[in-house]
Amino acid sequence: VSEPDSRPDEAIDAAFGDRADVAEQYHAWLAEHATVRGLIGPREVPRLWDRHILNCAALADVIPEGAVVADIGSGAGLPGIPLAIARPDVSVILVEPLLRRTTFLDEVVADLGLSNVTVLRGRAEEKAVRKEVGLVDVVTSRAVAPLGKLAGWSLPLVKTGGHMIAMKGSSVGEELERDAAEITAAGGGEAEILTVGEAHLSAPTTL
Repeated sequence: VSEPDSRPDEAIDAAFGDRADVAEQYHAWLAEHATVRGLIGPREVPRLWDRHILNCAALADVIPEGAVVADIGSGAGLPGIPLAIARPDVSVILVEPLLRRTTFLDEVVADLGLSNVTVLRGRAEEKAVRKEVGLVDVVTSRAVAPLGKLAGWSLPLVKTGGHMIAMKGSSVGEELERDAAEITAAGGGEAEILTVGEAHLSAPTTL
């Protein structure tokens, strides 16, 4: 079993403020339950803070105040749950097709008392899901699919003038070029590559 990672106090306080204890609870859920239930690889446990929780919380820097955000393919709640903890003003819908994952998400949301989070089982491209989610300010995702495919799933949920914010690796520029036609066909506008979390993360988050 991997050693648990040391708690990066300063970064946690900067990301979550007076909700740092809620972030701690979520860390415990990931370390103790998500690994046992096959949602997070055991090797990720030492890197949960830096690579997963804080990495996702950095998204809070670019989300408009009071926004409604859909997190598609949420898995164990990344990035939606860290965002919801860091930004209680934001409403987050976690969209996830697999029952064992939505069961986990329901349990976590209830335990953490996240009144600004809704769990929805289904795929973003399904008519029933599109109807239930409606049009939102921001659709986000992390490591779900190539950008072109992701645009086809995400952009129909984004209202005019809203944003699709995908957490991606450093090769996102190549993806944008390769998938430009698909992104435009799905209704995408001007793309912008941003990095967030530079002040507190060893590897900043690319959006």
